[in-house]
Amino acid sequence: MDNAKNFYIDGQWVAPETANDFDVINPSNEEVCATISLGGQADTDKAVAAARAAFEGWSQTPLADRMALLEKLLKIYNDRAEEMAQAISLEMGAPQKLAKLQQIGAGSWHLEGFLNALKDFKFERPLGPQAPKERVLYEPIGVAALITPWNWPMNQIVLKAIPALATGCTMILKPSEIAPLSGLLFAEFVDQAGFPKGVFNLVNGDGPGVGSQLTAHPDVDMVSFTGSSRAGKLISKSAADTLKRVSLELGGKGANIIFADADEKAVTSGVVRCFRNTGQSCNAPTRMLVEKSRYAEAVEQAKAAADATTVGPASEEGRHIGPVVSEAQFDKIQGLIEKGIEEGATLLSGGTGRPDGLNRGYYVRPTVFSDVTPDMTIYREEIFGPVLSIMPFEDEAHAIEIANDTEYGLTNYVQTSDVEKRRRVARKLRSGMVETNGQGFGQGSPFGGYKQSGNGREGGAFGLEDFLEVKAVSGWED
Repeated sequence: MDNAKNFYIDGQWVAPETANDFDVINPSNEEVCATISLGGQADTDKAVAAARAAFEGWSQTPLADRMALLEKLLKIYNDRAEEMAQAISLEMGAPQKLAKLQQIGAGSWHLEGFLNALKDFKFERPLGPQAPKERVLYEPIGVAALITPWNWPMNQIVLKAIPALATGCTMILKPSEIAPLSGLLFAEFVDQAGFPKGVFNLVNGDGPGVGSQLTAHPDVDMVSFTGSSRAGKLISKSAADTLKRVSLELGGKGANIIFADADEKAVTSGVVRCFRNTGQSCNAPTRMLVEKSRYAEAVEQAKAAADATTVGPASEEGRHIGPVVSEAQFDKIQGLIEKGIEEGATLLSGGTGRPDGLNRGYYVRPTVFSDVTPDMTIYREEIFGPVLSIMPFEDEAHAIEIANDTEYGLTNYVQTSDVEKRRRVARKLRSGMVETNGQGFGQGSPFGGYKQSGNGREGGAFGLEDFLEVKAVSGWED
């Protein structure tokens, strides 16, 4: 990648003010696959200044012109999808099938969703019949700092950059320094599409560096962050001094409630869903709650599903799961698996160490614990790896109690053939999303959580609103 060590600022690729090389590691083999630069305060200031200077012009650009550029960007994205898939696979370990279909598809799907939402979105609305001469205006908030993670790179970049562009905001993107290649490639797409200079800027860096500089910067009006709840708290505190808006999409510890009358494939599907992307999804159903009458059968089914899950390099085709993203992530997961064993959970499958035949690379054995109890670390902490915890419940009320017994509230799952029960339980679960019977969410659905899973919503019209201020104007004459 020609611009790996450069930043995209004010419509051009520029070298950092001070060289600060950082190696990107291929998690499949632990070898250096690229070297980027980490930015400093001077680079951050330059990018923010470019975004600030571009804001007035971009915010006043007609919506039709903004949409035309977004449509052009979508075409470039689709035309260069193979490049993007390979970048994602290389940097964070997504196997070929996952990278080409789900990782890439998430980006194009959300981009299409925003374009559809824009067609019906009213940036000027009457207050109501009680005030016929009053209008409510939705206006871009200003300069936005977009800080994105490594686990679903295009999903998260698109969910932030596209609504910011669509609403007339200008921005600085800081992708994860662990998996930055996809972000650099996305900047190439933006440049190729011909967006005005300064509207979109990219500076690579780490959280304590560029991340902290952006969140505290007085000329940044909003921070949109996806990552850990720990980092989200730090960002909120940093942003408080300038009272900027902060939108957070954070961790999760999703419960998958399987009632006795659920589909016979519910347990196996739940294991597969938990292990997707090697378990590195904030909305993964990592706690499987099974009605007591079906629990013994579920334990056997989950063990069989985990035993059948293969692990291998991201470069290979197949239905296997790849490595986790980094040595730090590998070590964290190993420590939590050890904790599960030490604290008395029953290890059904997997365990510590690498799978057989994989001696190099950050590969984790697909792991399932049964008889997990609320006092255990693996019940409480987000593991972010291919590790599933199973526990029984007595009845509907007990299932809801366990599901809500967490500091998180992103996504919960319900499996039952009883329609009324499905609705009843969904209403009582304290989470931003409830997926029932494996039915995925529609394009434009609001993505976000309760409690320590964050605030704000991403996707469709809800995602557009996150980047808009609301202004009331009286005396409006048609």
